[in-house]
Amino acid sequence: MTNKPRKLKTKATRINQPPQGMKEKSGKKTPRHSQWRSWLLSSLALSLLLSSSGIILGFGWISILFIFNPAQVNWLNKYLPKWAEISAGKQELPETLPAIQLSLSQEKRISGEILPLDEKSEDTFLMPIFQERTNCQSHCRELVELRIYKRSQDLEYKFQLEKYYYLISQLPVIGLSKSFVESPKVEFISASENQEAKMRLPLTEVKAVTDTNLSAGFWFYLEGESKNNNEAIAYGQIVHYNPTLKTLQQMLLWKTRNGQLPKWQQITGNETKELVIDQTVGLEPNLQVYQVQPGQLVTNSIYLEAINFRKPAVAEFGFQQSVLLARNGLWTPAFAWLQSLEKQRKQPFPWAAQAQIDVIRLHSELTKIQADKNWASPSQKIIADIIDGRWEKALQVLEKSPYAHEEISNLLQTDKGRIWNRVSVALRLNPNRRAVLAWVALIFKVQRGEERTNTWLKAQPNINSETLNYIQGLLTQLDDDTTNSHASQIVGTVQQINQINQRDWLPISLQTDLNIANNQAWYQVEVSAFQNGTNWLYYPFTNFDKLKNQPRQFWRKVLGISSDPNMQIIVWNAEGKQEATTAIIQAVQVQDQGLRLLMSGDAVLESKVKSFQPQPLALSAAALQWVEPSPVSVNNLYQQKQQLVELILPIIWRTLQESGEIIGDAVPNLQEMQKKMGDWPVQLVDLTNNNQPEIVLTISGMAIASLNQNQLEDDNSEQLQDQVRPRTLILSADGKVIYSDFTRQNQKNLIAIAQLTNEQSLALLVEKKQGYSLEIWSKSHQRFK
Repeated sequence: MTNKPRKLKTKATRINQPPQGMKEKSGKKTPRHSQWRSWLLSSLALSLLLSSSGIILGFGWISILFIFNPAQVNWLNKYLPKWAEISAGKQELPETLPAIQLSLSQEKRISGEILPLDEKSEDTFLMPIFQERTNCQSHCRELVELRIYKRSQDLEYKFQLEKYYYLISQLPVIGLSKSFVESPKVEFISASENQEAKMRLPLTEVKAVTDTNLSAGFWFYLEGESKNNNEAIAYGQIVHYNPTLKTLQQMLLWKTRNGQLPKWQQITGNETKELVIDQTVGLEPNLQVYQVQPGQLVTNSIYLEAINFRKPAVAEFGFQQSVLLARNGLWTPAFAWLQSLEKQRKQPFPWAAQAQIDVIRLHSELTKIQADKNWASPSQKIIADIIDGRWEKALQVLEKSPYAHEEISNLLQTDKGRIWNRVSVALRLNPNRRAVLAWVALIFKVQRGEERTNTWLKAQPNINSETLNYIQGLLTQLDDDTTNSHASQIVGTVQQINQINQRDWLPISLQTDLNIANNQAWYQVEVSAFQNGTNWLYYPFTNFDKLKNQPRQFWRKVLGISSDPNMQIIVWNAEGKQEATTAIIQAVQVQDQGLRLLMSGDAVLESKVKSFQPQPLALSAAALQWVEPSPVSVNNLYQQKQQLVELILPIIWRTLQESGEIIGDAVPNLQEMQKKMGDWPVQLVDLTNNNQPEIVLTISGMAIASLNQNQLEDDNSEQLQDQVRPRTLILSADGKVIYSDFTRQNQKNLIAIAQLTNEQSLALLVEKKQGYSLEIWSKSHQRFK
């Protein structure tokens, strides 16, 4: 694609007219004396240059040209000093900014905020021109024109108090075609096609690209926003100002459905950044990448060229097959193949092929991130794996999610080509891959029936008896709706509520009646974590709001409550001992990234809750097991690991000082600290899976107070013991504090250490203001998450 610079029919660009006579504009005339004065100054400078008598005739001819058509001799400006440069013969007078704005208002137009092209001054700027739309409810100012103004350097204007500007370039602006913006397809539309469209959506905003590492010139985003079926669509134009050619040019029309604006990003190895338009919707990555290329017809011009995959840049079999995979959305397998080809080549790929490789890599990075996430819904996990070419992983989700067969069947039934296009091209390139054959059979089974599937299976020459039995087992499993789901494993914060709005809740069964007896109460659970049969998921739940409309059967199975909807409610009494009662899950509710459960049970909770004890906890019987290592005192630990105790005591003291628990800045010697803290209980337990136990130190309020005074009165001691809950510090084997309840900003308390079902790592059950959270050590982040 080559974009020719537009020939602007504006008064400011008519610079090739002879200066004789005077042209009127807005009642003003160009003074002849200013042109003659400029001519005399320039002639003086030229006479110094043309001192040889042999070119006197040439000087005379240049003088004549200067008088009648100065534009033909302005090439001499590069040899002349600034004060003597030849005027281009502008026949319009420059105007002040107020005069420009007044002229626009007379045309019922509005000047927008100017965008300087030079950060240090406003000598050159872009001015957007708006016009009010009629019968408009929102976004009523429509962008209709862009103008570039430059400050006059003429002597008669340069030293005046007010600044005068010439109009250098201008570009009419029209909105984008409504059909283009609202179309679900990601197609390109040319400027001429947009001009011919009958219905257009307005552009309402202009933004300058502030990145200084772009190609020569200045770039601008023109933006608009539209809503279609409650979907917000951003759209606009990319405009470039070429200061060498003094032209404004529309470079590209764009739209996105994910709220992402176009951005400049280093994609290829070129010094110039590429323009990236992120048109990703859901899990399907779609990045349109454009390179800045020099124009062929006009010197110093540029245009944007898309890096696409319509044609492979190299006529090699392996490269062509990789591009075929990429064209069908299998970015990661395509990139893996290309990496293998690069290692085998003696010479690097040409730049056009490398550009295609870099865009494939960019998409592959996105699909890998999606596939590595823990998804709440098995169908979402399957889609993410398939998009990344993980056929075997996707089958494992199917095999391990017997409760989600209906959901997975619906996924395959409603597939519009997203899965089929990928699986068909993968089968074409590797007809022996068992997982790919299995997915083809599963799609056939759901979309075309059992008979058509068996016919296809028998016709495949690459399926042996072992593979055939495996696929038949998967097909049978997909039909099995009687398989029991996993045991319920849910943890959350619970509170008793007086009344409910039945319209806010989805009952877990058609037989569920959201009414309770007089001796019962409603309990609302804010779920902190749960097991979906494959993984533990933790609040906030990623993309969970998309599950709002799932049927009750889905929730029964994903939460594991088909066979047992009971949960325990645990409270701590005044002595700090646990007491438990049972409630039954009746309904579910999805809100933003959270999940709520509605339970009914005996109305006994409120009488047992004490404000200084932990919040009531809701817990499935199979969710976790409490881990309670036998505590030892600091003094006993000193006998076993002297160096460790000598290392951690000063760290503990300084941590308590920084949190404001210990008054004063001094740190006592080891003997004094050991005397004060020697009776404190310590637990040794491996929380980070590094085969080295961490030090868990539980500190009571009375123990903290004893560090600040020598003695406590008995009454104060008992009162402190009742009102201040113990808090915890956890230190690693090398003395680093890796968990602390002694924080001023985020108040929290470690309630217990637990072993989650099917999890290798131990978890911390932490109480916060908003409820409970389960935190597990992250090796990559080196902290509890």
